[in-house]
Amino acid sequence: MIRVLLVDDQPLIRSGFRALLDAEDDIEVVAEAANGAEGLQEARKHLPDIALVDIQMPEVDGIEATRRIAADPALSQTHVVILTNYGLDEYVFHALKAGAAGFLVKDVQPEDFLHAVRVAARGDALLAPSITRRLIDRYVSQPLKPSSDLAQLTNREREAVVLVARGLSNDEIAASMVISPLTAKTHVNRAMTKLYARDRAQLVVIAYESGLVVPHTSERG
Repeated sequence: MIRVLLVDDQPLIRSGFRALLDAEDDIEVVAEAANGAEGLQEARKHLPDIALVDIQMPEVDGIEATRRIAADPALSQTHVVILTNYGLDEYVFHALKAGAAGFLVKDVQPEDFLHAVRVAARGDALLAPSITRRLIDRYVSQPLKPSSDLAQLTNREREAVVLVARGLSNDEIAASMVISPLTAKTHVNRAMTKLYARDRAQLVVIAYESGLVVPHTSERG
């Protein structure tokens, strides 16, 4: 059973998502909250698999709520999915940096919404790396600098991170590196641990911000 927390300041939005989720046999809405502070309290109380978090809320917004959830060791298994009205924007980028697994636009089709919840619950990449690259290219304002954390990676782990940032799946990474898919997954997981990345989306952000990977001109825009 996938346990979901809904965090949105609009009751109508929450009730709509709740009705959709509760109709599924494998999904349960365990709590609701109207702002980020309440959301964090409910997350600590219920330990959900997924927190669906509106990005713009009063008091504590979705970005800060995501940051607090990501920083709480007790919530290490909670995947934050940002809800937004606007699609690709600076708020989404900062939410990804804060630890969100991805984002959904609120007018998403019901079947796509349910699929995204299940994907995020598995811990798989919800946000396409190409979209992450577009966000990074658009909103990174500081010069890219090599990260000291990268020194902790083995050569194979660095290679795996680069391939993740290029959008490859574990099977494709395995083929490229001529290793088994299980070994590829191990390299990726170890790199995530060493770089304090909660998921593959955040690993892509780190890869680009650290300068390990540089966007090609064709990826811009």
